[in-house]
Amino acid sequence: MRNISEKKRVVIKLGTSTLAHKTGKLNIRRMTNLVRVISDLHNSGREIIMVSSGAVGLGAGKIGLPEKPKQTNIKQAVAAIGQCELMHVYDDMFAKYSVTVAQILLTKAIIDNPNHCQNFKTAVETLVGMGVIPIVNENDTIAIDELELEIGENDSLSALVAELSGADLLLILSDIDGLYSDDPRTNPDAEPIHVVEKITPEIESVAGGAGTSLGTGGMSTKINAAKIATEAGIDMVIMNGRDPEKLYDLFEDKEIGTIFKAAKK
Repeated sequence: MRNISEKKRVVIKLGTSTLAHKTGKLNIRRMTNLVRVISDLHNSGREIIMVSSGAVGLGAGKIGLPEKPKQTNIKQAVAAIGQCELMHVYDDMFAKYSVTVAQILLTKAIIDNPNHCQNFKTAVETLVGMGVIPIVNENDTIAIDELELEIGENDSLSALVAELSGADLLLILSDIDGLYSDDPRTNPDAEPIHVVEKITPEIESVAGGAGTSLGTGGMSTKINAAKIATEAGIDMVIMNGRDPEKLYDLFEDKEIGTIFKAAKK
């Protein structure tokens, strides 16, 4: 039994491939549907915290770059451009359903600092208590590869946010239906894995590399996120974000995506 219907505090991670077209421009229809369904889940009494990718991809698309830049200074610049647009869109879309959102930008240095980490926990708890949906992203304009300050991808960031915020469930929306025995995009015989009771070396071995040209994560980063979440006692689900209506099925305990079960204490 999945018991997803019983989960109250949910961290939802939205990947770039879910939010944007291959051009980097916003997928307006999908974002509109996502915001509507998430607002409805929020109205039902669930405490929603979002971790949203998309800033670098949207920034790159806005200034006409064909893919995510590799130079650190360009990446920082397009992140600043894209983050502004991303939050403007979220604020506007959620306002249609009378839902207020807030922005929180993190770096690994903040998470590793006990005082700053506590400030983050307090901010999230206060916002959620006010009925606000916090939208978290890594501060890609400040985080710098060479100084090893950044977490680097939002799958692991979402797991850390779930742990720090005391979430019941981490939900990762991606461009794949869940975990498979092999990459279904290259192997038509790949079999879906609906439930993972424990992350074994065999489970880790089926994870591939990075995902899209505009995104950062792949299945390997999702497995890493699952390790963080499950070890913290949090169930994690990977599912396709292509059809936001499937979120209703998930919260009615239907077999959607792959669930990684929390480690038994």
